[in-house]
Amino acid sequence: MTIEILFEDARWAEAGLDRLAETACRETLAHLGFDPGAHEISLLACDDMRIAGLNASFRGKSAPTNVLSWPTEDLAAEADGDAPLPPEPEIEGAPVELGDIAIAWETCLREAREQGKPFNDHVTHLMVHGCLHLLGYDHVRSRDAALMEGIEVEILAKLGLADPYD
Repeated sequence: MTIEILFEDARWAEAGLDRLAETACRETLAHLGFDPGAHEISLLACDDMRIAGLNASFRGKSAPTNVLSWPTEDLAAEADGDAPLPPEPEIEGAPVELGDIAIAWETCLREAREQGKPFNDHVTHLMVHGCLHLLGYDHVRSRDAALMEGIEVEILAKLGLADPYD
């Protein structure tokens, strides 16, 4: 698995985001039956100000958020609750470029504190969440949300982490 990380906020490097992202995304892909080594993700490690700008530009919401995802391809299922389409390489044998994820320091830190969770556990959950978005999972429709949350809980349990929705 290749994760290209742009550290705009040095606190992410100090916190070991590279290791957390690699573990979370590798486990997500493996859990879904995909070869982690055949996939690529770009990750922006930023602050609240940067993610607020991205959130405004792409979602029309002028506030910071914890994580944003931009899949390379729309893999979403047509029917609510169905599994998304599998990602395919553009060129046979080439890595599958899944897309981009951005994660914001201050919001993640604040949420972890408010929820009484270890910071690394919260970030790992958000990386699993972002990776699932790149793979076509979403939580807008009710059955899609239940499917996505169930998969997140299974993956986090494999990593020894508590159910974030409990």
